[in-house]
Amino acid sequence: MSVAEFKRNVDKQWYVKYDEVGFPSIQKGWVLPAGQFEMFDPFILMAEDWFKKGTFTDHPHRGFQTITYVVDGRLEHIDNGGGRDILEPGDVQYMNAGGGARHAEDGVEDDIAHTLQLWLNLPKEKKFTGTRYQNLYGEDAPVVRFDGGQAKVFSGNVAGVKGPMDSIVPITLTELTMEEGASFTLDLPENHNAFAYVLAGSADIGEDPVNLNKHGVATLSFNEEAPNDATSELKVTSKKRRTRVLVYSGKPIREQVVAHGPFVMNSMEEIKQAYEDFRNGKFGPPAV
Repeated sequence: MSVAEFKRNVDKQWYVKYDEVGFPSIQKGWVLPAGQFEMFDPFILMAEDWFKKGTFTDHPHRGFQTITYVVDGRLEHIDNGGGRDILEPGDVQYMNAGGGARHAEDGVEDDIAHTLQLWLNLPKEKKFTGTRYQNLYGEDAPVVRFDGGQAKVFSGNVAGVKGPMDSIVPITLTELTMEEGASFTLDLPENHNAFAYVLAGSADIGEDPVNLNKHGVATLSFNEEAPNDATSELKVTSKKRRTRVLVYSGKPIREQVVAHGPFVMNSMEEIKQAYEDFRNGKFGPPAV
């Protein structure tokens, strides 16, 4: 990779607002609100949910990927291909829905599951790729330690290490855990759209620092025309002890996006076809 010259700054910032929802779901907030596809491209939305067993039972997906980070509680994954696992705090699941996934993601026993789920678009030519799930346990992600903290890399080549996520399109996901006063400069592909979410504590983000506290979200400046091997730098400084920041990045796709219910396609006709295929059993048996 070339030497990073582009210094990232905060573009837009906001704080997540939460709503109570009907049991067995408990509370929901939109980290990345739906409907802002051009600004977030290749990301569709990101939801933060607190829920109990019975909330996200058997359901289908087509045309996109999900990255689910377990903040607290336990999350049980069941898919109709025979997959079943329980993820715990700090674990991540990657799913490529591709042409047709059918799964359930639910709380375990009496746990309240607290998750962040990111929807990541697929380019048109990969909308019907094969469905695939990958569970990433927190202890298996490589860690880069620095003075006063660490960077845990789930996806992409970051901080000199490669994350274990095997995604259909190039993305990065890094978790920063920092003590008060600690500072770290994260290398990201210069042409990746990126955002940061403060899970705990408080952090100054960017070359011209903007402070964000817990529940704060920041989209970041980037250079979409940069070559794929060009890198950029994102500086993060912790202002409180026990600061945790998640940083996601991906290359924009710049295609028409039509998102409706559990499907993300390029046209309304394709959405209607997805519903028809589901009704006709083309997504396979239920996930139970």
